[in-house]
Amino acid sequence: MKHWVSLVNVPEVDQYIDIAKHAEEVGFYGISIADHLVMPTGELESKYPYTPDGKMWWPEDVPWPDPWVTLTALGVATQNLHLATNIYLAALRDPFTAARAISAASVFTNGRVHCGVSAGWIKEEYDLIGVDFKSRGRRLDETIEVMQKLWTGKSVDHKGEFFEFQNALMSPAPPVKIPIWSGGASKAAFRRAAANDGWLGVPMMADALIETIHGFKAAREKIGKENQPFDVCCSLIQPLTENLEGQLEELGAHHNMTLPWVVTPWGRAPWLKEGEDVADLDTKKRAMERFANKVIHRKS
Repeated sequence: MKHWVSLVNVPEVDQYIDIAKHAEEVGFYGISIADHLVMPTGELESKYPYTPDGKMWWPEDVPWPDPWVTLTALGVATQNLHLATNIYLAALRDPFTAARAISAASVFTNGRVHCGVSAGWIKEEYDLIGVDFKSRGRRLDETIEVMQKLWTGKSVDHKGEFFEFQNALMSPAPPVKIPIWSGGASKAAFRRAAANDGWLGVPMMADALIETIHGFKAAREKIGKENQPFDVCCSLIQPLTENLEGQLEELGAHHNMTLPWVVTPWGRAPWLKEGEDVADLDTKKRAMERFANKVIHRKS
């Protein structure tokens, strides 16, 4: 299985490059960055979909550096580490700006970029930007379509609900195909993932995850994509034992996202020892090493 470090809600931006270098050294396959274009302050009416009380589990002043600038920096500082957004709110941007940023990241990192997207859940964020929240899913689908056209490096036309243009050329084109992974647990998110290249899993127990994977297999068959590559990136809220890892591999779930030192609403970080300061870079490095030894390299 290919293991990823998630930098979601990690405020020490100045440590990101060192974290990425160490992740590569100890055997992680990739690293991922989350995204908000702007964070509304004050009381939100929007409810976070993955906690029982609907509350965000991070402070409102957590930094959200531009994901494609950040991933480019991490990619230039490493040799083989793969780079993903988990997730990118592409519908908050115009597709030309998004496509160029993603393509540039792919160019400067020799094609190691994976584009994970989602429609998002904070209506107030859309309101701040002046983008309609209710149509965000359709806008995201069309944004993906436009970006894929622009990534061909050829002059392209488009006529859709949100965007219309002719004779548009974006250069440089990415050196390899950029996989589109969709995150989220709604029916629309599942449909979007099945129609593209993969699914970025939400926090789940193994039974629910396995059921979801079977659902994707059925959905891909319905649209005639059962023989095309499809990635599932797990986000388990229980230990990834050797037997479970083998079971998931057999089902085609070859990626696993982990937050080695981050305490979440779904339990304390198992790779963090009592009394360790999560703000400290050495703490993060030790947590990654413990995960790598116990899971990636399966040492007892």
